[in-house]
Amino acid sequence: MKLSQIKNVLSTLETVTFQLPNGTFVPEHFHVTEVGLITKNFIDCGGTVRKETVVNFQLWDANDYDHRLKPQKLAKIIALSEKVLGIEDHEIEVEYQGETIGKFDLDFNGETFRLVNKKTACLAEDQCGIPTQKPRVKLSDMQNQSGSCTPGGGCC
Repeated sequence: MKLSQIKNVLSTLETVTFQLPNGTFVPEHFHVTEVGLITKNFIDCGGTVRKETVVNFQLWDANDYDHRLKPQKLAKIIALSEKVLGIEDHEIEVEYQGETIGKFDLDFNGETFRLVNKKTACLAEDQCGIPTQKPRVKLSDMQNQSGSCTPGGGCC
């Protein structure tokens, strides 16, 4: 989800909820403690220099159980971040504390923001010797090549 998309969605909501990949919800008394711009400059295993930029939201829940972040307040935090940090319309990455800090992509299902697990991948598969995936074949679909293999025929 891009920043422009969350801003459009926030204007239609009465409450802000985030759902974790396992189906549980971030406690409703969460805070958005950071909205930032993260730029990652790196080189992949094939030697290609790359740059990725995301807008980062950090969610945190404390023991202030009466706190509720309203959509309008989150929209104001985003607007201030855009103005002060010069944030443009990038994909959103969400950080949330589980056993360790997890990083998630963001999606919206019409009612709730969903935190989506991120995955690693090789960006230079053609450069680092990853074998191509062999096609899966059902033995029952294979035709007898020689036509002479029968029970007791000695071909097996």
